Amino acid sequence: MTAAPPPPLAPATPAGRGAPSPLGLAQVVAAGVLWGTGGLAVHVVNDRVGMSAGTVSAYRMLLATLVLVVAVLALRQRGDVAHVLRHHRGRAIAVGVATAAYQGLYFSAVLAAGVGVATVVSLGLAPVMVTVVVCVRSRRTPRPGEVVALVAAVAGLLLVSFGGAHGGSGPAPLLGVGLAVVAAVGYAATTLVGARVSREVEPLALTTVATAVGALVLVPWGAVEALRGSPVVTDDPVTLLWLLWLGVATMALAYGLLYAGLRTTSSSTATVATLLEPVTAALLAAVVVGERIGLLGTVGGALILAAILVQVRSSPADEGPAAAQEPAAR
Repeated sequence: MTAAPPPPLAPATPAGRGAPSPLGLAQVVAAGVLWGTGGLAVHVVNDRVGMSAGTVSAYRMLLATLVLVVAVLALRQRGDVAHVLRHHRGRAIAVGVATAAYQGLYFSAVLAAGVGVATVVSLGLAPVMVTVVVCVRSRRTPRPGEVVALVAAVAGLLLVSFGGAHGGSGPAPLLGVGLAVVAAVGYAATTLVGARVSREVEPLALTTVATAVGALVLVPWGAVEALRGSPVVTDDPVTLLWLLWLGVATMALAYGLLYAGLRTTSSSTATVATLLEPVTAALLAAVVVGERIGLLGTVGGALILAAILVQVRSSPADEGPAAAQEPAAR
């Protein structure tokens, strides 16, 4: 919101560290729920003041960068940030650029097709894309479970697209589905690019550098929107609170909860967060803004979520279920 090997912005945690901690599980669950509120927040901000997806994305990453920099200073990890910049600059920048692309495209998909459709498609397809790339890179035949996951994800995408086109709440459902698919490519790219470096550096340092890069990428998008006459500033208190929520709660706090939770649970527990994000987004969209995608769309969403579960179960122990599923930068 959203890896083959460990995810780009999540730490590699040793499995089998004893019984999972209830507190750790609760922290991971909370992270998934927080991520699931992001699409709704963008919808509300756009509805209230007309702020574009690019502008909202820029605000989110700028605010998150500020919070993360404060955390780096408070935890005395400036040296870790310097290490990332000296030894992993290229990959960190690539992760940040891919993160910015994913987030901007995802938020655009939310405004075009609705929260539920955009979230399920973008997050459901990304792990399958990662699996395909990994199989091609390693020149191996996909496992039966991976084939089932791929078929289920594609079938789900078709049903969600058809259901969104005939009952979606967004103004341009098919365009939104297309943007969500491209967003999934960006999410998968973030995961693949950052997989190796995530094992070699402190997660807070990598997240801070990548988020700062993403903010720098998105600020020009916001500037272009301003030139086009789209609102870039507001004094609406509700909108300001939602923007703060996006930057502080759905990024900085959510990742802090994820990392804390993974210290006391196995890394496969992060799958819970991956599943909870689209479920939370779909439920909030239905309850708060009245989104409906019909029976076909609902079945398609269920197939995409089932594809995630099958993908997790088909991952061998040495890769770890979270290898395909831990959240990348949302």
